[in-house]
Amino acid sequence: MSSNPSPTVFDPIQLGALHLPHRVLMAPLTRCRAEPGNVPGPLAAEYYAQRALAGLIISEATSVSPRGFGYPNTPGIFTADQVAGWHRVTDGVHAAGGRIFLQLWHVGRISHPSYQPRQEIPVAPSAIRPKGKIFTGTAMEDYVTPRALETGELPGIIAEYVHGARLALEAGFDGVEIHNANGYLLDQFLRDGTNQRTDRYGGSIQNRARLTLEVTEAVASVWGAERVGIRFSPGGVFNDMRDSNPLETFGYVLRELSSLPLAYAHITRVTAQDIAHGATDGVGPKELRSQFRGNIIAAGGFTLESGNQALAEGWADAIAYGVLFLANPDLPERFRRGAPLNTPDEATFYASGPKGYTDYPRLAA
Repeated sequence: MSSNPSPTVFDPIQLGALHLPHRVLMAPLTRCRAEPGNVPGPLAAEYYAQRALAGLIISEATSVSPRGFGYPNTPGIFTADQVAGWHRVTDGVHAAGGRIFLQLWHVGRISHPSYQPRQEIPVAPSAIRPKGKIFTGTAMEDYVTPRALETGELPGIIAEYVHGARLALEAGFDGVEIHNANGYLLDQFLRDGTNQRTDRYGGSIQNRARLTLEVTEAVASVWGAERVGIRFSPGGVFNDMRDSNPLETFGYVLRELSSLPLAYAHITRVTAQDIAHGATDGVGPKELRSQFRGNIIAAGGFTLESGNQALAEGWADAIAYGVLFLANPDLPERFRRGAPLNTPDEATFYASGPKGYTDYPRLAA
């Protein structure tokens, strides 16, 4: 009696509408190199095309709104110039044989008046100031207390995601990923540590999950659910996040999302570094696998070996690699050959120019 062998990262997979040649995916990586007007430039097109060997590239986080920024030189997807810039990126990736999703983003309270139109106060589900400081372009300053969004403003937030999704289609992407992780706006609504609302978007898990579900359904109406993914960081504490029962909270939203034939749910696992900063262990893709009927992409410090182990154990269907892909544009080929990996240069992660961006060497032919 024989049994099918466990899949490895080198096996193909059907991810929604896309057939991927393997399961080594490129995670979204903020690089802070957008040009004026939050436009991705020619250097970005080169950077992404270099990494077209990925089974799927998930782009850096990209704001759907002028109010959605909280970091310098990050891209947007709400103007014609931004669409043109992204079209250069998608053209380059496709010419190199790759596939790319755009990650839709709104930072919510993780911002500062210096990033906002007319120096306004950033918005959030509740007026709770995050701990820590933010780089405003010239100095590190304390976060400010955000303004709680009115119930009547939330259809406008959904409309911004829809507009971004439509422009991503115009820019030639293969699909979109909704950023519902890392302490940004949708994550802020979902978790009870940042959502203290008393309207239909606060209180119970069902209410706190409402905006996530409405945004996902609205974006799926543009693309078709099979070209939409969504990212979560259920155990993370980045950006001063917490939840009293993350397994219950994220289990609920994943069960609700199972009714949509999404391309995937992208879930970060808790790493040792996260735990050192107070993250909750035991809340990640492994623990939440049973709550979602579709494909799960797992992320969070994986190696080739630990990625294959996650696939073999059945709690991940594909693996997203972040820093390793940043430093190794031909990461899948290096994995196949068992070749040495380039060392990431942390000093250039969020710098400017080609150094640490497009100058990492590839393997010799």
